[in-house]
Amino acid sequence: MSALLTRIEIQEGRPLTPVDITVAHENRLSRLLMVYITTGLIFMPFPGTFLGVWNLLAISNQRAPGSVSAAWVQAHGHAQIFGWIGTFILGIGFYSIPKLCRLHRFALSVAWTSWVLWTSGVAIRWLTGVYQWQWRILLPVSAGLELVAFLIFFRSVSGHRPEVSGKKTREEWIWVVIAGAMGLMMTMVVNLGATLWLAFLGSSPDIPPEFDQRFLILQTWGFLVPFVWGFNAKWLPVFLGLRPVRGRVLLMAVAVNSAGVIAALVGWMAAAAGLLIAGMITAIHALRLFEWPERPAKLKGVHASFPVFVRLAYIWATIAAGLGIWAASVPNSHGIWGASRHALTVGFLATMVFAVGQRVLPAFAGMRLLFSTRLMFLALLLLSVGCLLRVSSEILAYQEFLRSAWSWLPVSAVIEMAAVTVFATNLLVTFARRRQVEQ
Repeated sequence: MSALLTRIEIQEGRPLTPVDITVAHENRLSRLLMVYITTGLIFMPFPGTFLGVWNLLAISNQRAPGSVSAAWVQAHGHAQIFGWIGTFILGIGFYSIPKLCRLHRFALSVAWTSWVLWTSGVAIRWLTGVYQWQWRILLPVSAGLELVAFLIFFRSVSGHRPEVSGKKTREEWIWVVIAGAMGLMMTMVVNLGATLWLAFLGSSPDIPPEFDQRFLILQTWGFLVPFVWGFNAKWLPVFLGLRPVRGRVLLMAVAVNSAGVIAALVGWMAAAAGLLIAGMITAIHALRLFEWPERPAKLKGVHASFPVFVRLAYIWATIAAGLGIWAASVPNSHGIWGASRHALTVGFLATMVFAVGQRVLPAFAGMRLLFSTRLMFLALLLLSVGCLLRVSSEILAYQEFLRSAWSWLPVSAVIEMAAVTVFATNLLVTFARRRQVEQ
């Protein structure tokens, strides 16, 4: 950083002011964010979505969920949750949390170190799951790299005192994000423990199905959902013109949700499903999403459908939790559990990333404007249609309610792949376009 500032000072021929230093730091931080987001966009379509489409085509062809290697399915899920959304969260966290909490600046070198470790860990995990080469060694190595990367992130965004004295207590949304961070830490620790167990006692690199079901609830409901709630509590009142968030109610939602995750981890799936839907409904009430807004939504730079898709995401989350109750109450409910997971990961989490991500990321990346609001709408529309088709067909086909539904599965996969491609293209062109203008 000092070398860069010295070069700027020589070029300008004058001493640098605090404003110059701040602008230089902001530019470097924006470039860092774009690298994180671009990395996530690379993991999203290729190791993540494409492998998922390939798996679904094979399952549809054989009409049997077990016809695809469990290691391949888990490699797809890991690339989506950690390679795509996890990388997005780390990048946005490095960029925004110190600013929002008014913390002292951290050395950007630690953020780059975290990026190298995290990207290496996720890539090794995917390659090991697909090719199964030296998996007894590489699985624990990948988990260790991801854990160290997260610890660097957590230390950087939470280990500094505020620059100025502010309120005596933190705002509620910060505690919700901290809860998400604790969920991610627990996920990383459990992941390391699971890979060590596989390395010493397992016969293959795939996690046993019963434990994987519980572990997925920790990854999604314990890690990703609280993160989304926390940032939504900070941003959605501004973006959608909502009334002030009921902060204490949101903290109550996090507590109920955490109890549901713990219940799932110990195997009380019926209790877990009830707690998770109660937590989601409480969070919706806390965020005031379906109450009359206080002022018009801010739609500059995004498609006018933005508020609709944000609310639709929470409808999908409620459906996901409801399907969990159904799945926990009937035997042989693999298709219902799968539909529940897809409703949460694609219907809720991916829709929220597609909607809010295209709202905030261009601004964070050097005050850019989104390349195309029409592409934003197209991506969200395709994602919603694909998710609806996938959730319904997975229940109908896997539970043997309708045999023709097996042919819908690959169609849903192709539609979602198209949505992912449009979303990634829109963001990448947005990032590249400003550079061309500046040059």
